[in-house]
Amino acid sequence: MMSGTMEPMPAATVTAAAGVVRALLRLEEGNEAALVERVAGVALGLAESFCGQVLIQRAGEQWLAGAADWQAIGVTPIRAILSVGDGVGEIDREGRGWVRASDPVTVSFRAGLAEGWTALPPEIAHGVAIMGAHLFDNRDAAAVPPAAVAALWRPWRRMRLDGPRRMA
Repeated sequence: MMSGTMEPMPAATVTAAAGVVRALLRLEEGNEAALVERVAGVALGLAESFCGQVLIQRAGEQWLAGAADWQAIGVTPIRAILSVGDGVGEIDREGRGWVRASDPVTVSFRAGLAEGWTALPPEIAHGVAIMGAHLFDNRDAAAVPPAAVAALWRPWRRMRLDGPRRMA
C-alpha cells in the first residue's frame, strides 16, 4: 500500500463520468446534477480500489526509506518517475516503478492507466456508469452492487499476495 499522496481525480473526468451515469439513468441535464456528480466520483474511486491501479493519470509523491535494494513505488501503472532526489528510478515492463536510494527520499511520479475518461478501456468506463447508476438508485438502501460491475472490472484487477520483488 502506498504511503504518500496522489492528486485528486480530475474534475473533467468526474464530470464526463457523471454525464454517462446521467444518460444511463435517462435523467435530464441538471436534474439532481450534484448527486449524479458525487456518485460518479465515488464509482471512479471504487473502480480504482477494485482494480488496484490508478485509472486516470495524475501526479503523486511517496516517501521511501533509504535501502541498498530496489524499492517499489506503491501504485501502478507508473508512467514517469519525475524525481528521486539522490536516488535512481526505473519503470519495468509491467508499469511498476522502482527506486534505489541509500538515503530516505521523496519520489515524485506520474501514474495512471489512461489520460482521461475517453481513453479508459470501455469495460472500466461502463462498469463505472453501472456502479454510479446503482449508487444513485439505491442511495437509501444497502443493496448489493451488480455482479456485472465486478465482471467488467475483473480483467483489469491487479492483486499481489506478497510484496513486489525486482529480479536483477
